[in-house]
Formats: sequence, structure tokens, C-alpha cells
Amino acid sequence: MDSSDSSYLSRPRAYGHTAPSYPWRRSRFMRWLCKFFKGTGCRVSNGRHSHLIGGESMLHRPVKPADDQSKDANEDLDHANALSLVEDAKKPNAPGYRGQGIDDDELAKAIQESLSMPSYQPYQPVQFLPRGYRICGGCHHEIGYGHYLSCMGTFWHPQCFRCYACGQLIRETEFSLSGTYPYHKSCYKELHHPKCDVCHEFIPTNRAGLIEYRAHPFWGQKYCPSHEHDHTPRCCSCERMESRNTRYIYLGEGRSLCLECLESAIMDAGDCQPLYHSIRDYYEGMNMRIDQQIPMLLVERQALNEAMEGEKYGHHHMPETRGLCLSEEQTVSSIHKRPRIGGNKILDMRTHPQKLIRRCEVTAILVLYGLPRLLTGSILAHELMHGWLRLRGYRDLSPEVEEGICQVLSHMWLESEIMPGSTSVPSSSSYAPSSSSAMPSSKKAAKSDTEKKLGEFFMHQIAHDTSTAYGEGFRAANAAVNKYGLRRTLDHIHFTGAFPV
Repeated sequence: MDSSDSSYLSRPRAYGHTAPSYPWRRSRFMRWLCKFFKGTGCRVSNGRHSHLIGGESMLHRPVKPADDQSKDANEDLDHANALSLVEDAKKPNAPGYRGQGIDDDELAKAIQESLSMPSYQPYQPVQFLPRGYRICGGCHHEIGYGHYLSCMGTFWHPQCFRCYACGQLIRETEFSLSGTYPYHKSCYKELHHPKCDVCHEFIPTNRAGLIEYRAHPFWGQKYCPSHEHDHTPRCCSCERMESRNTRYIYLGEGRSLCLECLESAIMDAGDCQPLYHSIRDYYEGMNMRIDQQIPMLLVERQALNEAMEGEKYGHHHMPETRGLCLSEEQTVSSIHKRPRIGGNKILDMRTHPQKLIRRCEVTAILVLYGLPRLLTGSILAHELMHGWLRLRGYRDLSPEVEEGICQVLSHMWLESEIMPGSTSVPSSSSYAPSSSSAMPSSKKAAKSDTEKKLGEFFMHQIAHDTSTAYGEGFRAANAAVNKYGLRRTLDHIHFTGAFPV
């Protein structure tokens, strides 16, 4: 502390009077206080003496620029705060006060406690939301004063908080939301929780708490996983599972048929003969005439399996074979009369044994009975292609090549049936329907939407077959026919035994 600071005590104040001169007594408290306020420019006092710490006299302080005047004002304010702290410490209600004889240590403690008091944030005015900020999600009017509900960023009047499904007030503590619409939990489950298309119950959750179900890839039928193991009947044609409120027709031999497939089902040889001849006409219209009169028999599964065991050549679609092109002489039991249907099963099935004599490379074509017309026709188209290949001298073909090209003809026939005006033959093919033998689409029997949907499903089955011979073979054959045409593809198969690439 320099001499200019100490001389300040005897200089006249700016108020016009002089201050008495006292010797400066540096007590332990004053030394602490000087150290505490050092560098702040504040004046401290113990009630008898005052001193300016680390600053200059107000009378001798030079005029400073405007930007320093704010700093001077802060220093003056600090000065005043320090004096106020000292005076407060001397008051009777100050912490540690014991009368007029307070010593320096207690005064220092009181000042330190005052300085360590917690600070408070400045007053924040209440923010009022603008009008129209809260709009009821039920009545879409502004929510004024009073009670209201808030959930997921949406507000409601209490009387407007109603279930979007049943319209009743929601009084429960738990509810469901779909978008911004509230629901009772039971109403939401009824609307959005999937039900089984077989048992019509809510599909249960698995051990992880997730809804697990099976769905057919084409029909979209959803069902509980347990129905795959509880012997629920499945249609042998369209593969849909039997619903609890409908009854499928039991054909015997583990086969059931749904009512939609039953409408166009081929049940005896008499029903099948017109279809068989129309498909032969289709081949002739493709310039692929079949000169031999190949017998066609409609048989049960057992007879088909027995004939398949006696056939030395040929490829079979396992696990289920629905058609067979025979090359060996056999005796086969065929169905000649349509059986009666009683309740939900077949009655009075009458079969007749028929001896097949080989007169050419193909002995007969066998087709499983009880299938819809379009499925029966696609099987006939497939088996007739086997006959055409054998009669034309195509020998020793691999299963992928022979079954693949036969599936292409089956797919083409289905497409011509369900898509009016379609020839189902690529434009680059020389095998195109002739005007004399091809049946115009206008003369084809009109098909219901149900039968068209079945035809689309059978085409889907061919295109998405997962087996090597039938599935991969079809996709390879179809790609070759689309690229080179049917005529060039067949010629290439005849000379090389493979598809052109």
C-alpha cells in the first residue's frame, strides 16, 4: 500500500467537510479483509477507520473514457456492497452478534457467511401461451381455462376424451392410441389385433410377447401356428386351410376340397373329355399337332401311385403327383361315373379296371380326380407335352429340361384361359395359334372371378415352385422361350438336350 492511499484519510471529502485523522491499526481482521477485497477498489471499514484497498482516491482519480465509466460504476457498487456487509454484520440480527463488543474474528466470520449465502436466479415472468395454442383433439375447439387432458402432444376436454371406435368416454387409466385417436384397450384389440382366419380367435402372442402367425404367400390367409400341427384340413387344390365356420369336402386318401374349388371340380372321365379335347386343339393351334389318340383316364390317388411304381421312365413331382404320362402297358382303375356327395364326403365311388395296351411311345395319360377345371387342364397340358416330346423323338432329356419345358406349356395354357385375347406365345416363336384351330377368346366359357383367381394361383405355383426339376427347370425354360421363341428353343433341345443361353 503506497503513501497516497494512507494520506487519503486526512484529505477533505467531496461533501465539504474534513474527516478526522486516526492512526491506521492493522488488526488481524483488517489484514484479512484487505486481502479479501484486494483489487476490487472497494472501501472497507471497521466502524472507526476506513481504507481504500488497491484503488485510488475518488478526488484524485482522472477522468476516464466512456467505456471505462461502466467499470468505475461497478467499482463504486462493490464499494457500497462491502460497506453494507460490514454494517449488516454489526446489527443485532446479524449472524454471530454479541453486542457492541464484537471482535474482529466474529465480524470476519459474519461477513464470510453473508458472502457464502446461495444466490437466486433473477425473477422470470410467467409465460402465457397464445390463444388457440391448445386445441381439443375431440371437438377441435380451443381449450380455455379449467381441466384438460394431454397425451402425445394432443389435448382434450375431459368430456371429449372418447373412444374413437365405440364413442364412449375413456375413464380407465390405460388406453391405446392409433395416431391421434384414443381407444379403449378392448376396442383397439378388437379393431387392430389380428384374428386367425381358421379359428377366428385373436392370434396369441409368443413367449417374447410378440404376435406370431402364419400367412399363405398368395391368398394372405392368416392363422395360428398351432393349426399346422392340429390336423386342420387344407384344400388339396388351393392349399387354403379350412375355417371353423365352413366344412370342406373330404375326398378320401387324406384329401379335402374347399367349396370354391368344388364348384368347377372334374369328378369323372365324362366331365374331363371336353377339357382334354380342347387342350389338344390348343396344341394343334400352336402347330404342335398330336397325331396319336392317347387315352386319358381320371383316377384316384392310389391308382396313380400304383401306376407310377410300374412306370420305368418319367419324372414325378414329389411329394404329390397329380398326373402321369404312361409309356408301359398296365391295368389302371379309372373313374367312369361321378360319385355322390353326402354331408361332407364322397359316397359311392365307382371305378372300372382298364387294360392299357401300348401302341406307340405313349400308353395313356392319367390325371387325379376331384381337382378344379383349370388345375386339371394345366396338368393335362403338362402331360400332353410329355407325350408330344416322346412322339417327336426327344430322348434322354434331363429332368430339368423335360419338366421345365412341360411346365412352360402348362403356364401358357393357363394364361390363355384367364387372360382373354392372350395367345401366350412369344412373338418371336413360329409356334403361333392358327386362325383355323385356335379357339377365339369370345367363344371360351365366361369364368367367374373366383375361377380366375384360382387360375392366377396355379400360375403362381408354377412360377414359384422350389423343386429343382419343376421350379428351376421352368424358370430356365421360360427365359429361353422368351428370348428365342418356342420353335428355336425346342429345336435346340432336340439337338443338344439343353436350353439355349
